[in-house]
Amino acid sequence: MAPIAAIEYFRVPPRWLFVKITDSLGHTGWGEASLEGHTQAVEGCLDAYRERYVGMNADEIEHIWQTTWRLGFYRGGPVFMSALAGIDIALWDLKGTVLA
Repeated sequence: MAPIAAIEYFRVPPRWLFVKITDSLGHTGWGEASLEGHTQAVEGCLDAYRERYVGMNADEIEHIWQTTWRLGFYRGGPVFMSALAGIDIALWDLKGTVLA
């Protein structure tokens, strides 16, 4: 698969947050990173991840997950895990889209 070109997120009232990952070939994958009442905190986490993962191979889903989990000082927690889940789901959706 192609490298990750963009990681975007979209807040949809009243409580949802969706993550869109686009690869360099224009394929997209969508994930959900909702955490009711803490959307802006999850967005901040996604901003930090965006800087780290744009340019990485979109096919390295497990590597991206493990890197995210192991490199952070504070592991777990609802904000961290919601952001990670949104990226993970979007990458698997992207892979399914490319393989379909």
